[in-house]
Formats: sequence, structure tokens, C-alpha cells
Amino acid sequence: MRFSVLTLGCDKNTVDSERVVATLVGHGAAYTPEAAEAEVLIVNTCAFIDAAKEESVDALLEAARLKDTGRLRVLVAVGCLVERYRSELERAIPEVDLFLGLRDLPELVPQLVIRGLLDGRLREHPGSRLPVGGLRHISYLKVSEGCDHKCAFCAIPLWRGRHRSFEPEALVQEAASLEARGVVELNLVAQDLAHYGRDLDRAGGLHHLLERLLAATGIPWFRLLYIYSAGLRPSLVELIARERRIVPYIDMPIQHASARMLERMRRPERPDRLRDRIAWLRSEIPGLTLRTTVVVGFPGEDEEDFEALLDFIGAVEFDHLGAFAYSPQKGTPGAEMPDQLPESVKMERLALVNELQRSIVAARNAARIGTRAETIVDRVVEARNGERQYEARMRSQAYEIDGSTFLSSSEIDLAPGDLALAEITNADDADVWAVATERVRAATRPFERGEAVTLDLSTVWGR
Repeated sequence: MRFSVLTLGCDKNTVDSERVVATLVGHGAAYTPEAAEAEVLIVNTCAFIDAAKEESVDALLEAARLKDTGRLRVLVAVGCLVERYRSELERAIPEVDLFLGLRDLPELVPQLVIRGLLDGRLREHPGSRLPVGGLRHISYLKVSEGCDHKCAFCAIPLWRGRHRSFEPEALVQEAASLEARGVVELNLVAQDLAHYGRDLDRAGGLHHLLERLLAATGIPWFRLLYIYSAGLRPSLVELIARERRIVPYIDMPIQHASARMLERMRRPERPDRLRDRIAWLRSEIPGLTLRTTVVVGFPGEDEEDFEALLDFIGAVEFDHLGAFAYSPQKGTPGAEMPDQLPESVKMERLALVNELQRSIVAARNAARIGTRAETIVDRVVEARNGERQYEARMRSQAYEIDGSTFLSSSEIDLAPGDLALAEITNADDADVWAVATERVRAATRPFERGEAVTLDLSTVWGR
């Protein structure tokens, strides 16, 4: 059986897809990156906001056309959108042969056996993760599933469920396997990293997990993505500050900066507390990069609330900021609130936030000109005028969300996964340009097709 997987949405979905791929390969299926060549196509959907839902539905409809033009026999929809809207999708897209929510993924192999596409015989350990596509030196370690927060705008707990931490032993094993196969940058992801271990009596918190990962691997870059400010305990902050292998980068979503809106959003923070936490973090962690996320246009947001948000962003000057226009999600308190704002107002406010943040990033990037930074090479670009060209990132730039550092070199021959020192020569409001001056670490061997990263799936789907 030849199969392909299309992954939409967040990095947590990427991890889920890699586990699905490995499970099917373990049962004798053959992966192909070309959807048109697949007999079975699996679309891993996203349901985060309306735009993500529309993208997922469009992808399913486009995939269904392959039944007429390609080899496709079975179209499978999995993931968050299915978990949330399965009955509606079954009625709206009958071309999909199989719908599996997040909790139904163990049924994938049995269902393909029923359809005569697999014999059900296990050929290798199914508890594995097989990276396909993307960059081999970057990976993600999903440390938990679900969320216990009750934010009024967010529907994620409705389909991903309550927070469940994965066993630390399994996570350490997974990280070591990833390192052995070439991973240089490992991004820890969860709905809220700070909640890790709270449901495991012997696990300790996030800083204990990080200490175990540091001791068990030599991975040079660990990055923390998405952690609430309340969970940034002194022990964790001290570890980030002293351990160079933990990138001094914190993705801390604030969502708003008006006390009234934070209360309506059911967020635990308040502006003064957020300001104090940010000042504390910057004083304790040298060279800290701080990223955040904000939502504009939540029900009842007036001009005063929005100005408070702009003032806060302008005063704090986040290194990176992602902004979203509020999108009502069925089943959440926000969707039932009065005073819903017109889309035109949301879009106008979104544009103002983005414009302000661009000016902040432009100034911060300009201040880097003439300085040196450690970078990780992501891609090799064709040479120009005798100079080698590379797309890379500084420690302050997370993959795919924070811009790039474009390297040039006439003397050093670099490869994806190499770490190199570079002198920054130019910048704009998104990216920087630099000259590579020294390789500080060569990439380890790349993944070979068919290599898997082992992980007992009972720690993932069985809880």
C-alpha cells in the first residue's frame, strides 16, 4: 500500500503525523511524498480558527479529486477538525472514506485492514516516529496533550481534552533517538509547557524534564514554545539563564493588555503583573528573546481597550509578536457574548498592531548590524557571484515564524544543520543578512529514508 500524509496546522500536528507514518510503515505500507501516487491519502486537519478550518475543508475537497485523476482509493481525514466536527464533515464531504478524531487514531490500521489495504501483520515496532519532508535537523518534542485552561476564546480543550503529560522516560528516549538521527534543534511544544508533570507524581516540572534531556543528549539547541507567564518559576528561569544549550527564547502568549479584556477572556494575568514578569525575565536571562501572541477584536473590545494593547506593545517591545483577529469558536464563552465586533473593525485593528510590531522589529534588527551571532543553517541557496548563499536563523528566530538570517560566504562551505558564527551586515522589518565567519559545529548525519524515531505510542494515544 502506498500512502501519503498532508499535515495542516501546528507543530503538534506534525508530531502526530510522524507517528501515523511510522505506524503504517511498521505494518508494511510504503510512504510517498506525492499525493497523486498514493492509494491512501491522510489529511491531518486543523480547527484552531475559521481560516484553519476553511483550509482543512479545502484540502479535503482538493484531495477528493485525486480519486478521479490519480491512484487514490481511500481518503482519510484525521485530527482536530474531525474531533470537533465529525458528524458535520461526514454529511458535507461524503468523498472522505474514513474520519478519525484524535482519540481514534489507533483504529487507522484496523480500518485499512478491513478495506484490504493492509494485512495487519506488524513488521517492526509500531511505537515510532518517522520524519518525512521538512528539515531533518529541526524537530519537535510534544511533551503533553490537551489543556486545562479555560480561556473564553479558545476551543482547543473541547477537542484535545484535559492536560495529560507524557512519561519523561519516553520523552528522553525520543529526544535521544532524534539526536542520533541528526536533529540539532529540538523545540519543546505543548498547549502550555508550564503544566508539564503536574499530573505525574514522580515527573517533577518542566525544569526537571529539561535537566534530564540535557543530561541524556548533546542536542545544542533546545527551544521552549508556548508557556504561560504564571508557569515561569524561578527554578526554570535560572536553568534557562545558566544553560547555554537552552536557547534564551520564551514564547509567552499574553493575548491582551487591557485589564478588562483579560478578565473577559478569562486569562489569569493582568497588565501590571505581565509588565513585572517581563522585566524580571529580561533581567534574569541574558540575551532573552521574548515572543508573544495577541488577539484583537474580542467581544466588547472598545477603543480604550485597544489603545491599552497598543501602548503595552509599544512600551514592552516584544522581539516577536503574532496577532490574530478574534474568530468566534462554537462552544466557547466568547462566541455567546454580546458586543461582537464587525470584521472591518477587527481587520483595521489587526493592521495597526502588525504595523507597530514591524516598526519594533525593524529597529531591533537594525541595532544588530555590526554584531555577531550564532546561526543554524536551514537551507543551501544557489551561489551568486562566487559566494555561497544560505538561509539560516539566529538563536532569536524560531523556524517558520520569526524571519530568517540570510548568510553569504566565500570561504566556508556550510550544510543544513551546521552552526556558524556570522556578522550581521543588513536588516529589514523581518529578516537580517550576514556574512558567515566561522563554523562552530558541523551537522550530524542526515536522516535516511526509512529511519524511525522510537516512541511507545501507549504513552501518547493510550492516556
